[in-house]
This record gives sequence, structure tokens and C-alpha cells, in this order.
Amino acid sequence: MAFVVAALLVNGCKSGGSGQEADPVVNEQAVAYIERPLVLTGSTAMPVARDRREPDEFMPGARLFIKDSAAPAARSRDVSSQAFSGEQFLDDDGQLLYDVRDLTVSHDGERLLFAMHAPVTGDEEIEPTWNIWEYRPDSGSLRRLIASDTEADSAHDIAPAYLPDGSIVFSSTRQRVSRAILLDEGKGMFAAQDEDLRSPAFVLHVMTADGEDIRQITFNQSHDLDPVALDNGRILFSRWDNAGQTGNNGFNLYQVNPDGTGLAYVFGRHSHNVDGSNLHYFRPIQTDGGDILVQARGLGGNELTSFPSLVDIEQFVEHDLTLDGVAGDALEPLVPGQSRDGSASLAGSFDSVMPLFDGSNRYLISWSPCRVREVVDGSADDQPNLPCTEDRLDSEDYEVAPPLFGLWQRNADSDTQLPIAPAREGLQISEAVLMSSRPLPTYRSPELDVGALTEDARELVNEGLGIVHIRSVYDVDGVDTTSDGIATMANPAMTPPDERPARFVRFEKPVSIPDDEVREIDNADFGISRAQGMREILGYAPVEPDGSVRAAVPANVAFAISVVDGQGRRISPRHQNWLQLRPGETMTCNGCHTANSEVPHGHYRADPPPVNTGAPTSSLEFPGTNTALWAEMGETMAETWSRHNEVRRLMPDVSFEDQWARPGEEAASFVLSYGELDTPAPVSAACQADWSAYCRSVIHYETHIHPLWAKGRVILDAGGTEVDDYTCTGCHSGTDSDGAVQVPAAHLDLSDVASPDQPRHLEAYRQLLATRFEQEVVDGVLVDRQVQDGFLVDEDGELILDGDGNPIPNLVRVPVGAVMSTTGAHASNGFMDMFAVGGAHEAFLTEAELRLVSEWLDLGAQYYNNPFDTPEN
Repeated sequence: MAFVVAALLVNGCKSGGSGQEADPVVNEQAVAYIERPLVLTGSTAMPVARDRREPDEFMPGARLFIKDSAAPAARSRDVSSQAFSGEQFLDDDGQLLYDVRDLTVSHDGERLLFAMHAPVTGDEEIEPTWNIWEYRPDSGSLRRLIASDTEADSAHDIAPAYLPDGSIVFSSTRQRVSRAILLDEGKGMFAAQDEDLRSPAFVLHVMTADGEDIRQITFNQSHDLDPVALDNGRILFSRWDNAGQTGNNGFNLYQVNPDGTGLAYVFGRHSHNVDGSNLHYFRPIQTDGGDILVQARGLGGNELTSFPSLVDIEQFVEHDLTLDGVAGDALEPLVPGQSRDGSASLAGSFDSVMPLFDGSNRYLISWSPCRVREVVDGSADDQPNLPCTEDRLDSEDYEVAPPLFGLWQRNADSDTQLPIAPAREGLQISEAVLMSSRPLPTYRSPELDVGALTEDARELVNEGLGIVHIRSVYDVDGVDTTSDGIATMANPAMTPPDERPARFVRFEKPVSIPDDEVREIDNADFGISRAQGMREILGYAPVEPDGSVRAAVPANVAFAISVVDGQGRRISPRHQNWLQLRPGETMTCNGCHTANSEVPHGHYRADPPPVNTGAPTSSLEFPGTNTALWAEMGETMAETWSRHNEVRRLMPDVSFEDQWARPGEEAASFVLSYGELDTPAPVSAACQADWSAYCRSVIHYETHIHPLWAKGRVILDAGGTEVDDYTCTGCHSGTDSDGAVQVPAAHLDLSDVASPDQPRHLEAYRQLLATRFEQEVVDGVLVDRQVQDGFLVDEDGELILDGDGNPIPNLVRVPVGAVMSTTGAHASNGFMDMFAVGGAHEAFLTEAELRLVSEWLDLGAQYYNNPFDTPEN
């Protein structure tokens, strides 16, 4: 009866009825599909979807079927259950409960790839994982691609796709290269968690058709999912941008070459709030018309429904913005009338969609008609399912019924649908593919072609480095942000170095966080805020006078960029998406971007033209510079420097030497060095002397920042007599030099007192970064000062009286604002201004110490920046 209702509803949506002839071409092709239990929850029995932020989620009960053809009457065969023969795979009820997902077909139509999770057996020594499997319909053979049980079960592998040469790109928690780098960093090998700490991070890998030679090609800190080969041979995929856990947190489309080079943003970063909906972009696939079919949907919970849309990535960078910056609508709905927000509509609900790839604009769809139930005596339980009408959807007397997802063929040109596999109550068909052939994409090698690199690039490969080239940090969204123009800024005779705002670029790396089995991390170990996670500093490179930068940066790691001034303080917004380089790769960008700019940016083809056009001619030096540094036409100053010398290597210190001025006109050099610290430095002596791709500056509050407050700062006259003492804790503590109780200066206690609010923190840390309260000494005890703020009243606003009938004063503490901010050094003026020229504490801290504090604040003022240095729980 349920299928009859569905068929009637389809006819109402202009579907082909009994008079429409079956398609003989489609009927000749086998169809693979996944059927799974429909999981319902809540009082309204809403369906539960896989949370797309937790790709390792196991939802048992799925089966993979093959239909001999797309004809409704064709036979369906369960082809996946044969993988788990044996009683050890049955649960206590004798049921075989495994999971299947991510169907994809080879380009010749003869092989089927998918991910499958074995049943949970209850044996604690056997923890099944997601594995990649291949099925050949012609022979009926089914095999797991990675033959070794040990290797297969060492990580989760999902979302496979064939590349033109038969190799396979897939998403995995293997993190092959990342784990090796963690070992080089002295942290051991482990699978890093995503930035929400929900599950191990899934990133892209490539392997041969036999499951060998596994190579990691992306290095996101959250998930890279759903890879697919485009016609041009590049890999399109869905990336979870979650750096800094900002408002732009979401799944967007990116592309990368099969060897991991050329990572580039494609679509969606500012396209999540669409007509009030919350859309993210999954399962992209290129249609034979060239557009990208995406499943736009929510992240999880009851977001079972997708909004299938066609996106022209050759024209659009955001849902409402073309590459040329013109307003438009990128999301062409596959089904007219479907609601974008996932609410019920007469168009029904869609789960997966897959093109037939025959030029007909037809698709295999997992579709459910819209159904409602009448609410009787406050409940719709046990009421029959009824087809939706506008009146019923608008009425409070009806509630949406559970979906009934069957398999259909949709003709987008005629807006009609034909049934292929019927839906059954309590089950859903969640994915389907047609076993048909399609043209091979352009071949791009999945292996880095080192032989094609220049000699200098091959040297970088050996050092584990790539190159970042920024044409000008003063180019912001295609606008020259200098006051008098880049040409004036670039001329040392017109703009001395100390008048240039941007002096260095700091390269920062996110710190991988293990799961609790490797190291249990308390949330407080991140500090006041966990938004930036933990971070390390890879090093610094100078900004050339025209704002250009060309530097060798560690490859195979995620990194971000901060532009800093001569004091080592960030002057750019936080860079909240991760970049990567492969060894020997050069990445060039025009400049910087603002997060909320309406100008298309961060896109491999949508950046505005560069404002720094480089040298106007060849064989001449840049105006006002050393004649020995002659330029080639179009070169930035960074390119010219690299050609005459070598590409800049990162350095641990903020160090300046005027290398552009004409001889005899050089500005004074300076260095803010960790070596000048009398307290522990955040970098090893070996890296201080010889910086390499594996060196990191790691700053902890207790180890590196807090010792600054107790460091002796006695001031002596020429004769060695003490004339003053700038030691911070001399004034900023609860006791004086004789041990007597005192009110800390500015009510700021920088001593070694543990925080009463958070035992894992020192009170000084919290008082610097959070609201504190004025104090006073009462009977020899330091207490929070309280002042009267009216009188106590009851819930009706009436005064509360004491035993003598007098109003009771309402006493409140007096707050004092924080002097530091996790936003960064320039947002911490309450602290920094005290040490500036003319400030109350001028020269109390050295420039090297202030640089250290600035770095720490810019990174996010974390309490720890290495999870293995945190106290054991």
C-alpha cells in the first residue's frame, strides 16, 4: 500500500505514469544501491542522519544490492553480506549488522568501489574499521583492497574514487605523512583529531588499484571528504574549514592535483546561509554537461534530506557571486519547488543523487514522497500516512510522517520520475549508481614528478620544503592599502624601513591533538579560549619593501600566515584556513584578504588583478635600491632577491638587516632574539643555531610567560647600588617583600598562586586574560572588595528586611577589566601600552621579552601549545 501512495504522489509531481515507456538503454545497465534501516528518534519520530562531522560513525544494518537492470521487476541480489560469513559476525540475536556507504563506479563501468564497516563482534581485541572494498559484477568477486588485516584495521578508509590510471583516491584517518612528521617532532605517531575533537581527521590519500603504495596528499586539520576526479584530472572534494572555529565553519569545495600540489578553494565558503537555510556541500560529481552536482545539506541530526543542486564552478565562486564579482544564483535546483531548508514540501525529500552520464540529463535519485499524519487527541501515532497538500502542511492538525525513500530515475528536462526499486516502510535506499561507462578524465600523475623540477626545487624536496610567494601583503582584496602607493613604500629613499608597517611574515602551524587513549587533554589545557586550538611557530621571513615575500616553508603540514610589525605583533586579521605545500612546490598569491569581503577572493581563478605588478622593465634595479639587485620585468622584490641570492629560509627570530638600500645608506639592523631571554626560550638551542623544516617555537604560559613576572629586575647605579626594582611580583602579589599581606598593584596578582576557579591554571594567567575584582585587606586577610548596589528585593520587587526590619544592602564585587586579550597583542593595549615609550612601565620588560609575549597572545594566549607537555589527568 505504501508504494501505491508513493506512485500517486509522483504522478502529482508530473512523473511518468503507466503510459510512459521504459528506457531500454537504462534497463540494460545494472544498478547498485544501498538499503539501510531508517533510524527514527524523538516524539515525532524524525529520521536520524549520519553526522557529517563524524565520518567514522557506524550505523549498522546496511546492505549493498545489485539489480540486473534498472527495470522495476529486475532481480536484486545482496552482494555485500558474503564478506562476513561466520558466526563470529552475528550479534546476540543472530543478526548480521554491518554498514556500507560511498558507492562509486570505475570509468569502464565494470568495477564498483565502496566503503564497508564490519560488524562489531564484542571482541575487545578486534575493533573493526571502515575499509575500501571492490566488487566486479561480471565475476561476482568481492575483495577488500588492502589485503592485510593489520594494515586494513589500522585506520578508517572511506569515500573511494577511481583516478584515470586505475589508482584510487580516498579519505582516511591514516595520516601517513602527518604521523611521520609528528614522530620527527618528538610527539610519537598518532592519528590527530579534528578541530572539534569529535573523531580522527579524515584527509585524502592515494593508493594503487591493489591497495599498495598509500600516499597522503592533503593535510587539513579537520575532514577532507568525497573526492572525485574532474574531467581535467584534478580532484574535487569537500573540505571542512574549521580553523579557529569561526563563523565561516563549514564544508566547502576544494580541488587538488593527485600528487597533492595545487590545493585551491573552489566554492562555498560564504554560501552556507542561503535563504535562511544551513547548507554545506557534499558528494560533488561532475556531470557530462560539465556542471558540478552537489548534495547541499545540513551537518547531521535530522538533516537526512539533501538539496541536490547543479553548480557551474567555471562561473561562480559563491552561491550569489560569480568569478567576476557579479551577483547571481549558483545553486540550480535539480528539483523545482524543493525547500532549501530541509522542511517538508510537495516536491518530496531527496537523499542521494547520481547522474546517468549518458547525455540525457537523467539521474538516479533516492526519493521519498511528502507524507503527513493527522494529529488526533494530541498524537499522530498509529494514524495512516497521507499525501501532503499545501493545506495539510500549513495546518497544525497534521505532522510530517517518516520518509519512504525508494530508488527512482529522474528526468530533469521533463521533470518526471520513474520507479526503479520500491521503498519499504522502515527502510531507506540511501545511495545508488548505474554500472555504465563514461569517458576517462585527463591523466595527471598521482606521484610528484621530481625530475621535472628545477635544481633549486629538487634541493627543497630534499629539505622537505616548498615556497610561498606573496606579491604584496599590502594588496588586500585587490586594493593597494598603502597611503602613498606601493611604489613609494618600496623605495628606501622615500620610505625608510621603520616607516613600513609590515616587516615580517610569521608562519604558524596547528598542533595535532591526540585522542584520550594516547593523551587525555583537559579543556582547560587550551587556556581561556579553545578557539585557536594549540599552535606552534614555524618561523619568520622578512617582508621586502614592496610588501612581497618569498620564503621556503615546511612542506606536508598545514600552516597559516600572519603579517607582523617590527615588534613581532600581528597587524593582519587571523588567517583562518589552512594552507599546504608539497616538497618543491611553489604557491603564489597576490596578497591578503579580509574575511567578510564581497570581492571574490581566495579562489584559484577569482582573485582580483595584483596591485603589485612588479618591476616595470628588465636589467634595472628598483628605484632607490642597490644597483647590484637588478630586476627582470614583472618580478617582485622578493623574486629579485631570490634570483640574486637564494630563496629566504625561515628564521626563529625577528631579525632585520637592510639589504635593499644603496651602500652607505642602510638603516640600522636589529634582532629580537630568543637568545636574549634570561628565562626559558620556546625553541631548542639546536634550532636556534640551525633552523630546519622540523623546528618549532612552542610557547607555554607556565614555562615561558609566567617566569617573566618573577624575574629579578633590580636597577643599579654606576657604583652598583640598587636604585630601583622593576621585578613584576614585587608589586603585583598579595604579599610584600617582608611577607606582609598587601593589595596587589592594580589588583593584579602575578605571583605563583593557583587559581581557585581553575586548578590547572595559575591565578596570574586568569587575571591577565579575564575580568578580575578589586581587593582589600580586612583583618590581615586579602579579600574581594564589595560595594553596595541598592538593596535586596524579592521576586515581586519588594525589599527584603532583616530581623530588625531594615533593608538588607545588596553587596557586589567591583570588576576590573582584563589587560590582555586572546585576540592578539594589538588587542591587548591595556598591557602593551604600559611598556611603550612614555608608558608607566617603560623599559620594565625587554624588547625580546615583549616580542615573546606578543607571539603568545597572537597565537591565542593558550596555556599549553603541546598536548604532551600538559599535566597527566
